[in-house]
Amino acid sequence: MNRLSPDGGGDDGNDGSESLASPLLLPQRSLINSTSQVALVGANVCPIESLDYEFKMAFFVFSASNLVLTLFATLITAFIAPAAAGSGIPEVKAYLNGVDAPGILSLRTLFVKVVGSISAVSASLVVGKAGPMVHTGACVASLLGQGGSKKYGLTWKWLRFFKNDRDRRDLVTCGSAAGIAAAFRAPVGGVLFALEEMASWWRSALLWRSFFATAVVAIVLRALIDVCLSGKCGLFGKGGLIMFDVYSASITYHLTDVPSVLLLGVMGGILGSFYNFLLEKVLRMYNFINEKGTVYKILLACLISLFTSCLLFGVPWLGSCQPCPPDALEACPTIGRSGNYKKFQCSSGHYNDLASLIFNTNDDAIRNLFSRNTDSEFHASSVLVFFLICCVLSILSYGIVAPVGLFVPVIVTGASYGRFVGMLFGGRPHSSLNHGLYAVLGAASFLGGSMRMTVSLCVILLELTNNLLLLPLIMLVLLISKTVADAFNGNIYDLIMKAKGFPYLVAHTEPYMRQLTVADVLSGPLWTFHGVEKVGTIVHVLRITKHNGFPVVDECSQDDSRVLYGLILRAHLVELLKRKDGFMSTSAESRGGGVEFSAADFAKRGSGTRDTIDDLEISAEEMEMYVDLHPFTNASPYTVVETMSLAKALVLFRQLGLRHLLVIPKITNRSPVVGILTRHDFMPEHVLGLHPLLFRSRWKRLRLQVPRTFSIF
Repeated sequence: MNRLSPDGGGDDGNDGSESLASPLLLPQRSLINSTSQVALVGANVCPIESLDYEFKMAFFVFSASNLVLTLFATLITAFIAPAAAGSGIPEVKAYLNGVDAPGILSLRTLFVKVVGSISAVSASLVVGKAGPMVHTGACVASLLGQGGSKKYGLTWKWLRFFKNDRDRRDLVTCGSAAGIAAAFRAPVGGVLFALEEMASWWRSALLWRSFFATAVVAIVLRALIDVCLSGKCGLFGKGGLIMFDVYSASITYHLTDVPSVLLLGVMGGILGSFYNFLLEKVLRMYNFINEKGTVYKILLACLISLFTSCLLFGVPWLGSCQPCPPDALEACPTIGRSGNYKKFQCSSGHYNDLASLIFNTNDDAIRNLFSRNTDSEFHASSVLVFFLICCVLSILSYGIVAPVGLFVPVIVTGASYGRFVGMLFGGRPHSSLNHGLYAVLGAASFLGGSMRMTVSLCVILLELTNNLLLLPLIMLVLLISKTVADAFNGNIYDLIMKAKGFPYLVAHTEPYMRQLTVADVLSGPLWTFHGVEKVGTIVHVLRITKHNGFPVVDECSQDDSRVLYGLILRAHLVELLKRKDGFMSTSAESRGGGVEFSAADFAKRGSGTRDTIDDLEISAEEMEMYVDLHPFTNASPYTVVETMSLAKALVLFRQLGLRHLLVIPKITNRSPVVGILTRHDFMPEHVLGLHPLLFRSRWKRLRLQVPRTFSIF
């Protein structure tokens, strides 16, 4: 939401008339006799036409500023770093699983992620900044792991010790934990989020390293919050998305409150799974539109921005005017600045409860819904409308080409849902659960139903509310909502990764994999190189294939048999061909040719542009020369026998974080290698494509499918 609030002229008096809203929509509004055609605004007399003009100008400024900010975020994302679009959590999660998508952790992506996220959130789009902050932390960690950016001249030699796959992956994991810690001021929750949701491989050393990173984030945040609390942050308020102490109170609950909590968890699971279902369908439609070109991406974002502005500005007219509470801790109504009591079209001493939720930041909206002793602050119909608005707009806003997140919108949607349920059931006798507590539990149930996390979400919510007494209820709600939602579809981030085409390897194996061997899923042809290979042969193979690894086979001089020497990577072959120092005129020359290479020459490149075989210029004379591959080959690659179970091979592949797994024959009178397994060979689509009869033997969790008659797309 946006801090901009059209308060009808900026005074405390009557600022509207029958020409702006009917008495039915404004039951507590003091209306002027239609024959007078004037409305009192403070101590001045203002014509109705002037008020009409002021509201029209307010809408124009509101929608125009939102459109400009959305357009800016979309343009820099589409033209500078397309990988910065979306939340970033699916991309980082896929990277930690072994999927190195191009550009997702580059310096340009970092810049666009920061600037674009600020613009998108400021544009009144119902989006969050927690996901972009996770992606930002991962980008910073990756840049440190690769020693900076050579392209922009930002390098540090002492960081070269982290320039390997394992340390870079560990740094990215710590960066994702730091992002959550910074977004919610939840250091322990950030560590558990990285452990439960992000990392595919975890070890004990990574635990304390990520904890150290989040502890530093918490200290820095505390220092910055102290500055804001002293009033030096101006319109930025007192800490941003820091809901700490928002529900710090002693609460009591009884056994009679458990049924309503159980119902909250069940409904949260159903609504969360339905939210995922709708989001997946919308993303598919957006992908179809975005594939048409950049112009369509920009037009789609502009249309969503205009629709959001119209809806946010028009819906508050349906809200009721509530009298200002006598014990309000801030000015009521608030005019011309950020606040919790928006006047909108109401008379002096009244506020519009729906406008107070809409024309506010997501942080303040969550804080208002979570707060205790505010049972009479919002009307039930206003909370229900706000829930529907957040649900619809968050789904429509996520798919645009801009850095937008889902975490905070899901919290806002769940909090409004829980608050509404609390209004329906919270007034029962002998119940001590107020509306604010229902909002906290509603947010937990919606998060559990949508994101399917338990431990990390529980700790994050506890750190947000600063109330350990909520632990049993939050645990119960999260477990129930996750269990119910798992009966319908998968994790929201897993669905997004699937829509983006990331070959993510899940932790469990499908039952049909136990019926297959690794030889059953091998696909050819297999390309191998000799230990001393002709340059022309290497260039030809690299140009006609997209493989990233090639077995190196030696001829045994004694019995003319062939033995597997190792595995060489495409990047290393391209580097050898680029250097040309190791070229030999004949294959009988000594190995290596006396040429020295450093480890940095073959270190994994960062996020910049990599050399390809098409970028090299090799003469016809050089094509007839030879190169010795032995010094640059991994002589100890992981291998499995062709009769090994596919399920066991998947466990080995995933647990060790491999990229290639060589398959060797069971008998010795055949070729020394029969194939290479990559992550694509373990994907269900590939396996079931080769063996369609096994489709009925796939993993069968309880899934309730939507009937085809109700299918929209």
